Amino acid sequence: MGSKEHDDVSLFHIHLLLKLKEIEEYPFTKLVIEKELTKEEYQEIIKLVNAINEEYLMQKEEGLLDVTPLLLHFVGMLNHKLEPEQTIYALKKEGYYPSLMSEFLNLPVFKG
Repeated sequence: MGSKEHDDVSLFHIHLLLKLKEIEEYPFTKLVIEKELTKEEYQEIIKLVNAINEEYLMQKEEGLLDVTPLLLHFVGMLNHKLEPEQTIYALKKEGYYPSLMSEFLNLPVFKG
C-alpha cells in the first residue's frame, strides 16, 4: 500500500473514531483531532494552560480576583486553529483546570 493510500485509510479510521459516542467524554482531544493540531501545537497549548493556571493560583492566593488579564493572555497565545470559547468549554469538560476554566466562562464576555 502506497503512502497516499495509507494516509487515506488513517484519515478514514480517525473519522470513524470521532463518531464514537465515547469521544464526547473527551471534547478537547476531539477538538485537537478535528482541527488537525500537530503534537507540538498540542504540547504548546498544554504548556500555555499549565502556565496560566499557575499564575491563576498565585493571584488567587494573593487575593486578586479578576481573571480577565489571564483570559486575554490565553486568547492571545491560543493556536489560531482553535476558537477560544469552544476550547475553554472543551478543556473544562475534559477536566483540565476546571476552576480556572469556570472562572473564564463566568466572565461577562462569555455570559452574552
